[in-house]
Amino acid sequence: MVTVLIEPRAELFAHSADIGVRGIGPTCATAFEQAALALTMAVTDPTRIAARTQAVITCEAPNDEFLLLDWLNALIYEMAVRRVIFGRFAVSINGHRLRGCAWGEPIDRVRHAPAVEPKGATLTALKVGLNDKGAWLAQCVVDV
Repeated sequence: MVTVLIEPRAELFAHSADIGVRGIGPTCATAFEQAALALTMAVTDPTRIAARTQAVITCEAPNDEFLLLDWLNALIYEMAVRRVIFGRFAVSINGHRLRGCAWGEPIDRVRHAPAVEPKGATLTALKVGLNDKGAWLAQCVVDV
């Protein structure tokens, strides 16, 4: 048996007026972390964000897809209410329960130069599961 190393990555994908976010990783939790990073990439360059503040988020859902929606929407809520931007994430998943930490800082419109404001994660293109290479994929379209 050949073991394939899976490099975690975050990416955006095109979707008419909105933005698709996708996380890929060796585990479901890593894919969720990368999907959150892709959400940040839609707004600004994550390397511009300092880890000055932390938000702890817990979610529970009936399946992995709705867990991803809950996770991303909780991050969007925290960003809007606290006026922060997150650039680093850690997720643990037990069954369909998620505990996540997000680190970031108050948004600085000049330094962060936000391109969009995420409004919510949607059911459009929602998918969580293994891809054809054995990597976990977590994706959906986000309203901006």
